[in-house]
Amino acid sequence: MTFTRFIDLSGPDIERFGEDTVAVLPVGAIEQHGPHLPVATDYYMAEAVAEGAARTAGETCDITLLPGLAYTKSDEHAWSAGTLWLSASTLLSVLDDLGRSLAAGPVRRLAFLNAHGGNSALLGVALRELRTRHGLRTFLLHASLPADQGGTSPATEQGLGVHGGLKETAAMLHLHPDLVDMTQARRSVPEHLTQYEHIGFGKSVSFGWTSDDFATGTGVIGDPTGATPELGRKLVDASITAAAAALRECARFLPHRSTTA
Repeated sequence: MTFTRFIDLSGPDIERFGEDTVAVLPVGAIEQHGPHLPVATDYYMAEAVAEGAARTAGETCDITLLPGLAYTKSDEHAWSAGTLWLSASTLLSVLDDLGRSLAAGPVRRLAFLNAHGGNSALLGVALRELRTRHGLRTFLLHASLPADQGGTSPATEQGLGVHGGLKETAAMLHLHPDLVDMTQARRSVPEHLTQYEHIGFGKSVSFGWTSDDFATGTGVIGDPTGATPELGRKLVDASITAAAAALRECARFLPHRSTTA
């Protein structure tokens, strides 16, 4: 059972992968995260959780870590300088090309480790496209689910912390404290959304939004002010543990029969 970095291997090394080897693709984003965080926040998170989980899962199954994908679907932040994004059709084409390339070799299992909520729906579409077009068994893991997709946010964010808030800021204080400027951190919670019973983050009716819709002025949707490195370490470690457990299942998952003894 092994962990490998795909880009460090030779062609013959890769030819020796087994049918249960899981290729893990970190999927992040380059986009504004307010004045206190770097634009690569999601990319750093995807890389950290994917590598940590792949190394851990590699103790009991075969995992290879692909180079991360930084440029993804971030048009909800397109209004801001620093956001570098691909259209939905372009990103789907990129994912299809990568899947086709992997399937030309021995890889039969591909797991996306996503750290940007704006990618989730599109990655869900890609799972089935890659399954039907290239025969890959495909999986979608999340570094951390945002509040608008079934995740949680702290009471100080009233369930509305979806971007640049407490969790992301804490994670970056742990991973790359030199890139965080807490003197610029401001609470920017769109509290008026709580007046709607059905429409909102995590409610029964979702809505299309861009990060400048909420009149907070910072591009942040959440409250980063209470973030600490200690909280970030706990969050990142928990994400790695959960993702590693999921990767172990990805290595043996077969929908048509039991894999238990």
